Amino acid sequence: MTTGYMAGDWTSFGTATAASAATLAGLLFVAVSLNLKRILEFPSLPARAGQTLLMFVTPLLVGLFLVVPGQPADVLAAELIVTSVGIGGYQLMLDHGSVRAEQETPVSWVVSRIFPAVISCGCLLAAGASLLAAGGGGLYWLVPSVLAAFVFGLINAWVLLVEIMR
Repeated sequence: MTTGYMAGDWTSFGTATAASAATLAGLLFVAVSLNLKRILEFPSLPARAGQTLLMFVTPLLVGLFLVVPGQPADVLAAELIVTSVGIGGYQLMLDHGSVRAEQETPVSWVVSRIFPAVISCGCLLAAGASLLAAGGGGLYWLVPSVLAAFVFGLINAWVLLVEIMR
C-alpha cells in the first residue's frame, strides 16, 4: 500500500497543519477583536468572519485526526467525510444567509464565498472517500484541501484586518 493510504505516514503533516491552523485561528481572533466595531458595520462581514474561522478550524481538525496513534484508516476516513460535509455545509449555510456587499458582483461573491468551502471541503471529502475506497489518491487530497483553506482564509483575514479600514 502506498503512503497516500497509510495514516501513520502523515503524522508530521498533521502536526504542521494543526500548529499552523491554530496559529492562524488565533491571529484571526486578534484581527476580529481589533476591528469588531467596523466589521459589524457591514452586514456581509460577520458571516465572512465566521467562514474564515471555519476555514482555519477545518485543517486544525484534520491535523488532529492525523496524529491519533494507531487509528484505523476507515475511522480516519469517516472523520474526514463527516468533517467535510458538516463544515462545508455550515459554511454554505452561512453564505446563503449573508448579505452580499454592494461592491460584490454575483461572480465575485461566488468566487470569494462559495468556492472556498467547495474547494477545501470537496478535497477533504475526496480524501476521506478515496482513503475508504483505497484508491483515487487517498490522503494526498489533504494537501489541496489544507492549502485552499489557508489561502482563502488568509485572503478573508486580510479583508477583515486591512481592507475594511480603507
